[in-house]
Amino acid sequence: MKTVEVVAAIIIHDGKILCAQRGNNQLAYLSGKFEFPGGKLEKDETLEQALIREIQEELNISITVADFLQTVKHQYPDFKIIMHAFICHTQSQTLTLNEHLQALWLDITQLDTLDWAAADLPIVQQLKTIMS
Repeated sequence: MKTVEVVAAIIIHDGKILCAQRGNNQLAYLSGKFEFPGGKLEKDETLEQALIREIQEELNISITVADFLQTVKHQYPDFKIIMHAFICHTQSQTLTLNEHLQALWLDITQLDTLDWAAADLPIVQQLKTIMS
């Protein structure tokens, strides 16, 4: 089974957390699910470099990577994912959706209202523990 290594940004601005909704996907269990934005590493990139590049490509915003949060290992039906999540900050909530259906800036108490991709759920739980 294929293993994919990715990075994810928990982007915080004025106490709100950015939650992005995935577009339609050939894998029904990921279509329309919410996630923390990010993506795959390219050759010779650090985790932080990949995160900054991916967020610029997907959302057209600049971020600063503040702290490592956790690594999630999850097995979906068709592949395994290793996701490195980082707390990040940005200077503005203004962004451009280049890949996602929508993006929401939510309080920590609102995260449970979304339909999250399974690999992102441990991150949601960790955030609720440290930010509540």
